[in-house]
Amino acid sequence: MKKSTWHKHHKWLGIVLGFFLLMFCLSGLVLNHPTLFSALNVSRKYLPASYQYHQWNQGLLRGSLKWNDHIMLYGNNGIWLTDSTATTFKDDNQGFPSGTDHRNIRGLALLPGNRLFAAGQYGLYERTGQRWTHISLPKDEDEKLCDITAKGDSLIVTSRSFVYLATPPYRLFRRIMLRPASHSDGKVSLFRTVWLLHSGAIFGTVGILFVDFIALVLLFLCLTGIAYWLLPRQNKSRWRRFLSEWHDKIGKISLVFTLFLCLTGWLLRPPALLAIASGRVPPLPFSTLDNPNSWTDRLRSLRYDAVKGDWLLYSSDGFYVLQTLQSAPQSVPVQPPVSVMGINVETQDANGYWLIGSFSGMYIWDRTTDIIADYYTHAPALPNNGMPFGTHAIAGYTNDFGEHERIADYNDGCPGLNMPPEMRTLPMSLRNVCLEIHTGRIYTFLGAGTLLYIFIIGMGIIWCLWSGWKIRHQARKVPEESEGNK
Repeated sequence: MKKSTWHKHHKWLGIVLGFFLLMFCLSGLVLNHPTLFSALNVSRKYLPASYQYHQWNQGLLRGSLKWNDHIMLYGNNGIWLTDSTATTFKDDNQGFPSGTDHRNIRGLALLPGNRLFAAGQYGLYERTGQRWTHISLPKDEDEKLCDITAKGDSLIVTSRSFVYLATPPYRLFRRIMLRPASHSDGKVSLFRTVWLLHSGAIFGTVGILFVDFIALVLLFLCLTGIAYWLLPRQNKSRWRRFLSEWHDKIGKISLVFTLFLCLTGWLLRPPALLAIASGRVPPLPFSTLDNPNSWTDRLRSLRYDAVKGDWLLYSSDGFYVLQTLQSAPQSVPVQPPVSVMGINVETQDANGYWLIGSFSGMYIWDRTTDIIADYYTHAPALPNNGMPFGTHAIAGYTNDFGEHERIADYNDGCPGLNMPPEMRTLPMSLRNVCLEIHTGRIYTFLGAGTLLYIFIIGMGIIWCLWSGWKIRHQARKVPEESEGNK
């Protein structure tokens, strides 16, 4: 009998997409367990050339701080000591755990008594002598830190869900759960819901392990399908019959779950992302979203405004203002554009103006008059059009080198600031490499096509799974029709 169109679709899509599906599964398993793989790195010399650093780009420079006779530069690959001439740089990461993920520094804070603290994404550290010493916080092990600041002699550390406050000697921290926003409707982001469904984290460890299992199933289907195609095609090949039987059985049992995993991943990247980006839905009952902390995984930074005398909170839903840390956050009616990729620069200058930088650009914000201007053109800021990247993709900022401010563009870096050539191949964490693989950005030969990679490959994988079910469905119908014709 001539093979059906479904057989051809399933075979050739499986062959063409097999490699990419394997990469999705393996990288997804690493991404689902970031702390487990946090000590593992990959040298940038083994990655496409565009991943090598130049002029402090790609987040290598996020900010700086003057300390004693030094200037400390920090970013996603640790802390570096220099001086006002910026001619030599010294590695200052002694005391941090091994692994680039542990050297992703979110900020530095200088307290009275010349006490210096650093917030890495996985922990808080204090500079003691010539090294950094870990400071315990009353947080969950996998809870990420995202900001650090000081007000008087108080040290304030912000995680993605809580605020931590301490006074001297900075060893006993009080965890603060912020009150719900004044206009809170109790709903959660649809994008975040789909994100957590895709990883399984919406149901905690059990959900993550279940998604891991589905990834292993997809690996099995992919490998058995490729092996079946490669083996000799004699009709009596025992191994071909074995592979075909188990590929068929496992594929049938797991179809709903594998399709669900592929569909949720497909929705997390453009252009399908536009359909869920701004949606809000009630939290799923008994899920991690259904908890008393309305700010879970939504906080990004918290800074004190010395001019207005209040706290400026930035979250994944925008800016809020608090009179005290016990107040209900109020949404700021007029606020600068910020990329969905998050905020990278937030600093108040000597005039009391806020500089807000993200991949949407850099903006000057006068909160006393609600005037917001583009940093480069000084024209009034335009509303965010929803695109993750603007004309300038701002990754960092420093004003500690002479009279002129220096801004680090994610792609072009900071041309006016020297970078030692040996920094070009500083390692990337295995988790970040897997994120680049999972999103398709690692395939730089696609150029601008990487933006549509998930959309196209995702549709292909979904169709491949569906065609496999159709083959099974046809195979079941044929015997039934034969019985009816007897």
